[in-house]
Amino acid sequence: MNYIKKLSRFIIPYKRYAILNIIANVFYALFSTLAMISLMPMINVLFGEGEKVTVKPIYTGISEIKDYTESYMNYVITQSSELHGPQRSLLYMITLIISLFLLKNLFNYIGLYFITFLRNGVLKDLRNEIYEKVTRLPISYYSEKKKGDIIARISGDVNEVKSSLLAVLELVVKEPLTILFSIVAMFLISVKLTIFVFLFIPIAGFIISKIGKSLKKKSTRVQREQGIFISTLEETLSGLKVIKGFNAEKRFNTAFQESTYRFYNFSNILTNRQNLASPMSEVLGIMTIAVLLWYGGTMVLVDQTLTGGTFLAYIALAYQILTPAKDISKASYKVKAGNAAADRILEIIETESPLEDKPNAIEKSDFTSNISLNNVSFKYEDDLVLKHFSMNVSKGKSIALVGQSGSGKSTIANLVTRFYDVTDGEISIDGVDIRDMKKQSLRSLMGLVTQDSILFNESIKNNLLIGDENASDEEIIDALKIANAWEFVKDLPKGIETNIGDSGGKLSGGQQQRLSIARAVLKNPPIMILDEATSALDTESERLVQNALENMMKNRTSIVIAHRLSTIQNADEIIVMHKGEIAEQGTHTQLIAKNGVYRKLVDMQSFE
Repeated sequence: MNYIKKLSRFIIPYKRYAILNIIANVFYALFSTLAMISLMPMINVLFGEGEKVTVKPIYTGISEIKDYTESYMNYVITQSSELHGPQRSLLYMITLIISLFLLKNLFNYIGLYFITFLRNGVLKDLRNEIYEKVTRLPISYYSEKKKGDIIARISGDVNEVKSSLLAVLELVVKEPLTILFSIVAMFLISVKLTIFVFLFIPIAGFIISKIGKSLKKKSTRVQREQGIFISTLEETLSGLKVIKGFNAEKRFNTAFQESTYRFYNFSNILTNRQNLASPMSEVLGIMTIAVLLWYGGTMVLVDQTLTGGTFLAYIALAYQILTPAKDISKASYKVKAGNAAADRILEIIETESPLEDKPNAIEKSDFTSNISLNNVSFKYEDDLVLKHFSMNVSKGKSIALVGQSGSGKSTIANLVTRFYDVTDGEISIDGVDIRDMKKQSLRSLMGLVTQDSILFNESIKNNLLIGDENASDEEIIDALKIANAWEFVKDLPKGIETNIGDSGGKLSGGQQQRLSIARAVLKNPPIMILDEATSALDTESERLVQNALENMMKNRTSIVIAHRLSTIQNADEIIVMHKGEIAEQGTHTQLIAKNGVYRKLVDMQSFE
C-alpha cells in the first residue's frame, strides 16, 4: 500500500481502469470458486453418491443457501436421470463446468485488458514527468550525477514500475479474493477439515516472507549498477575520438566489463531469490495437500462424514488456494523490485530545483536600459571563482571579457543566463533582479552562442527552428546568410533539409559554429552572449564568422567572452579578468596604452 501511495498521483488519472479491473477480478475469483465446487455434483453423478431428491426444494433464506443449493442440484440430477438417464445428467454437469471455466477466463481477460491501460498510462506519465524534470533541473545537478544513471531510471526503472503495477493489483485484489472465496467454500463444505488445513498456512507464509526480506536492497543494487554501465556507454559514445586517439579502448572496455560483471552477479542473486519463490510455495503447498489427503481421506473412508465427490471438490478448492498463494509470493517480489525502482524515479521527480521561479516572478518582454552585475561573488563548490565583481552594460553597447582560463569569464555567462544563481550580490536587467523574473522570460531576451557547437541529429532547418519555431524558410536562409553559413548550406544535397548527423558530425567545426550563430540570429534577441564563439574556428572560418558576428551585434547589447583578442578590438569596453576579479578595463586603445595585463596577452597572441 505504501508503494501505491508513492505512485498515487500517477495512478489517479487512470483509476477507472483500476476499478474495472477490480470488478473483473471479483467475478474471476467468484467463477474460479464456483468452477471447482461444480465438480462435486458431477463426481457424485459418476459414482452414484448423490442424494436423490424428488421434491423441488424451497428457498428459505441466505442462512440455508448451502443446503438449498445442494438440494436443488440433486433435484435437477434426480429429475434428469429419471427422465433421460444418467448420461444426460452428466452432460448437464459437464456443460455447467465448461460454462463456469469460460466465464472465469473471460473475466480474467477483461481484467488484464483494463489493467493494460493503467500500466501503460502510468508508464507514459512517469517518463514524461521525469523528462520534463530533467529539462527543468539546473545544470549544476548534472555535474554531480551520471547521465547514464538518469537514462537508466527513465528506461529500466520505469519498466520495472510498469510490470510491478500488475503485481500490485494481483497482490491486493485478484489472488486474495480467489483465496477468500475458496476458503469460504471450504468452510461451507467442512469446518473441521478447513481448520485443520489452515494450521499449516502461517508456517508456509513465514518461510516465504523470510526468503523475500532482502529483495528490495538487492534490486536497488541491480538498478544502480545498470545506471553505471549505461553511463560508461554514454561517455564512450561521446568521447570515441579521444578514446581511439589515445588508444584507450582497453581501459574503457575494462571499466565497462567490471560494471557488467557486477551487474551479472547482482542479477544472479536477485533472480535466483525470485526463482526460489515458486518452488518453495509449491513444496509447502503440496505438503499441505498431503496432510489434507491423509486427514480428509480418514473422514471419507473411516468416519464417513464426507462423500468422495465432496472431498475431491474440497481438494480442488485447496489446490486452487495454492496457485494464487504462489502468485502472491511472486507478486510480492515484483512489488519490492518496483518499490526500489519507484524510489529511484521519485528521487529525480521530487528533487527541488534551487532555480525555480518565485511565485510572484514577473514577465519581462523587452530590454530598455542596461544589464548590471553588482558586487557579484560565486563559487561552484568551496572556492570563489568570482569575487565582488561589478559590471554595467548599457543597451546597444558591447562588453568583452578576456583573461586566462579559469579567470571566471564563462561563469559570468552562466550567471547572466541564470544557469546558476549568484552566491552573493545581484544581477539585474533594467533594474529588476533576474531572480525576480521568470527564467523563460529572462532567456527569451538573450541569444547564446557557446564555444561548443551544440547541434542535434536533425536537419539544418530543425536545428535553427529552436531559435524561432515559427520562422519561415526565407527567414532561416536570411539568418544563414548573416552567419556566413548559406555559402555551404546551399551546396548540400537537400539544402536546409539536410540531416547533419549526431552532434552535427557531418559538418566541420567551423560550419557547426556558423549554424549555432545562425540559430542565435534567427532568435533575434536584444541581448547576445557569445562565450568564446570563435575559438574553435580556423583562420578563414574565423574571418567569416567575425564578420557575421559584427553584423549581428549592430544595435544590439552584447557580452563577448573571447579567447582570441583579435575578435574583440571593436568592443565598447574590454574587461580583463584575473582569478575572478577585474585586473583592467577600458577600450582596446586605452588598454594597449596602459602596457599592463592586456598588452601582455595581446603580445603573446601576436607572437603565437
